[in-house]
Amino acid sequence: MGRPRTPLLSTERITKAALDLVCSAGDFTMPGIAQKLKVRPSSLYNHVRGRDEVVELLREHAMSGVALPPDDPDRPWRDVVADIMRAYRHGFARYPRLIPLLTLHAVNSTQAFRMYNALAVTLKRAGFDPADTMRVISLI
Repeated sequence: MGRPRTPLLSTERITKAALDLVCSAGDFTMPGIAQKLKVRPSSLYNHVRGRDEVVELLREHAMSGVALPPDDPDRPWRDVVADIMRAYRHGFARYPRLIPLLTLHAVNSTQAFRMYNALAVTLKRAGFDPADTMRVISLI
């Protein structure tokens, strides 16, 4: 059997299927994604390297809803941090069952790094040293 003319899979479809599984069951498996998409599990690996990559795709998807405030060095740092945290909470509130899964995996998301960098720049401007900046970001 040859490949279909219209691709059945993409990273977007895999992410959506995994997110649906997480939202309904709290987790996902590669066979579960394949079953949901009506393909064989091995077909998924033509688009993703494995579970860790799917977790990062889920993180990217959730983080895409986190709108960072414009970089304004004159704005009070507490207001900037509060705005970032509100956006972060709002972005992840859409997927409460995703949060426990994400905490089990190292962060490699470019969207997450953008947010962490925005926090680090803001905290540096406020006079925090690097060690305290890391503590604050970890705490938040």
